[in-house]
Amino acid sequence: MDVPRVWIAAIGLSTFLFARAVYRAFFHPLRKVPGPKLAAATYLYEFYYDVILAGRYIFHIEKLHQKYGPIVRISPHEIHISDPHFYDQIYAHSSHRRDKDPWVVNGFAAPHSMVGTVGHDHHRFRRNILNSFFSKKSVLELESFVKTKIDHLMERFEEFHREDKVVQLDDAFAALTADVITYYSYGKDWGFLDDKTFRSDIRLAVNELTTVWHFSRFFGWVINTILSLPPSVMCWIMPGKAVVFNFQKSIFEHSADSMRSGTGKGVGRNIFNKLSDPSLPAVERSLGRVQQEGVVVLMAGTETTGRVLSVGTFYLSQDKEFREKLREELRHSGAKSWTELERLPLLAAFINEALRIGIGLTARLPRSAPTETLMYKDIEIAPGTSMSSSSYIIHRDATIFPDPERFYPQRWIEASERNFNLTKYLTSFTRGSRSCIGINLAYMEMYMTFAELIRRFDFEMYDTTYEDVRVIKDFAIGYTRRGDMKIFAKVAKAY
Repeated sequence: MDVPRVWIAAIGLSTFLFARAVYRAFFHPLRKVPGPKLAAATYLYEFYYDVILAGRYIFHIEKLHQKYGPIVRISPHEIHISDPHFYDQIYAHSSHRRDKDPWVVNGFAAPHSMVGTVGHDHHRFRRNILNSFFSKKSVLELESFVKTKIDHLMERFEEFHREDKVVQLDDAFAALTADVITYYSYGKDWGFLDDKTFRSDIRLAVNELTTVWHFSRFFGWVINTILSLPPSVMCWIMPGKAVVFNFQKSIFEHSADSMRSGTGKGVGRNIFNKLSDPSLPAVERSLGRVQQEGVVVLMAGTETTGRVLSVGTFYLSQDKEFREKLREELRHSGAKSWTELERLPLLAAFINEALRIGIGLTARLPRSAPTETLMYKDIEIAPGTSMSSSSYIIHRDATIFPDPERFYPQRWIEASERNFNLTKYLTSFTRGSRSCIGINLAYMEMYMTFAELIRRFDFEMYDTTYEDVRVIKDFAIGYTRRGDMKIFAKVAKAY
């Protein structure tokens, strides 16, 4: 081995890395944004908190804001702005171009999906394919099916009550939302609620994706390599994907058979047929794209709403007085349908608070304005700069939500009485041109499920305390001291 050449190469690489770090910290266009110089100089700062310490950076970012103020440079290329009044500048509507950060979309391990699409125009094209599918009008057509599934879940809770057995609420609610999203997306009822233990095939895939979220962001090429492997090999490495891909295969076969035979109510308007429409460009209806988009829809439609239902039920079990007020409101109103239920002030306040505390996504989702120069106070934000604002941090902003760790639904009623629009600061579904496409379906499920639950049951937590629902790690979704969200209870009373 030629030792001198090795040393020359090492010195050259070290010099380059040092020079780049100096440039980033002292000469980069973001040099005037306050923050730790180490975070500005190298990605190792973020790597340490999110990969080595396992999902801790978002909490450190909170501390950085306390030290440096509302705008902080948190990486060589990204700024974080903890100012609820600036949120809509970052997550702007479609009249303003907003791109995603390629650094972050690697984490989704679904480069062909809408959520993994970087460019503004390309995203709009892909979103338009499914926009009408998830419109409020379309979702309302599903109301009777959702009610049927909720009634079935209530029957299962009755069984747990009669048998005095412990129920894992997060799995139960995930089974409900999985049954709804699979039927709505693919036209077939897979019966997750019928399973004795509320089997969690889709949750397995969610857990698998989120536990490697930070690794995927830093080493996107590894995930892309895995995705390019033969299905048998990839499924050995990522068994959760195997479960969902096999699940999708049966869905595709069911859809094709139903179309050929002309059977299957609603099958012609399912997501598979939307994504594989012959009028779309060939690249937009490839098997990889259809698979990835479908996986993302199933996972998002199952986990996030299921978490809010679980966390909301936990806090509801802790407050008998408010629970009785909710029950009385429901009895007095006689409301049954989604459109009737969403007009009930106490129920709306409770769901808003459940969304605030039980936030599904903890990940910051950076955007960039490719053609705009934005100003935050006296700091210029150049075109192409990655900007983020975490819903987790906003929802705990004491200037907007006093005593933010307290589950206090009345804050929404009190704000309304002061003519203060508190819902403006509820960002669980983000906002703007890339807001969650499934928001209408999520709200329908939450209103109808909570209403029926409150009417019929009281729950007593089992081996589950506040510490078991408190988020202490960020893996795109919040993790607790138990890892993934796990909430156990007994059905204490049935009405």
